[in-house]
Amino acid sequence: MKNLIYICLLALFIYSCGSGRSRDIKNKDATNDTVRIANDSLEYEIIIIEPGFNLFINSVARPRGYHTQSYLENKNQFLVTEYNTRVMQPQTYDPNLYINQINYDPNIDYGYEVNYLLYNYFVFFSRHYNQRFSVPTRI
Repeated sequence: MKNLIYICLLALFIYSCGSGRSRDIKNKDATNDTVRIANDSLEYEIIIIEPGFNLFINSVARPRGYHTQSYLENKNQFLVTEYNTRVMQPQTYDPNLYINQINYDPNIDYGYEVNYLLYNYFVFFSRHYNQRFSVPTRI
């Protein structure tokens, strides 16, 4: 009987040491998730409105500088082409996922930041919506 009391006290102690807040990162402030990149001299703008994308960029994605700009441009060229193909085929691919085409010209130098965020959007998109592209999107 004495051992049962000690076991109950030990279990209560261990339980009380746990954090009182939720560890679910999917629901953590994902309601107002907008990323806007604009450059007036090149006249382009990217707006990413996707719940959870900021959290993904700040916690899961590789840090800036991990990949070279040419690597990101190469991946983005293939990923944008495949994404736009899926937008044009709503009978095959979910039209709620593939809504708008992405106007990405591989002959324009968008800079590192745009290519970094665009590539990581594809990584986020493929992981979050369980979509597979012909070009692997890995972290």
